[in-house]
Amino acid sequence: MRPIHVPEEWHDRDLLTFEQFCDLVQIPVRTVRDWRRRRIGPRWTRLEGTGRLYITVTEVRRFLRATTNDHRQIPTDPSHPEDKTS
Repeated sequence: MRPIHVPEEWHDRDLLTFEQFCDLVQIPVRTVRDWRRRRIGPRWTRLEGTGRLYITVTEVRRFLRATTNDHRQIPTDPSHPEDKTS
């Protein structure tokens, strides 16, 4: 298994699609969908007028830091809505 690495040249405001995130972190789409349903895991953004989910590079880095510092659970943040409109 290869290590997960977010390239340094990616800017914090860059966006990844839901599928790109799953590929990057090597987690099945079905698992990440379950996290969303249970409102755990990373925060997602839905751009107005699109049905697609996106995640910022900043959020990917935050999520990876949180999960690699505590392997017992996926980080949750109930104060953030599941989907945000930008």
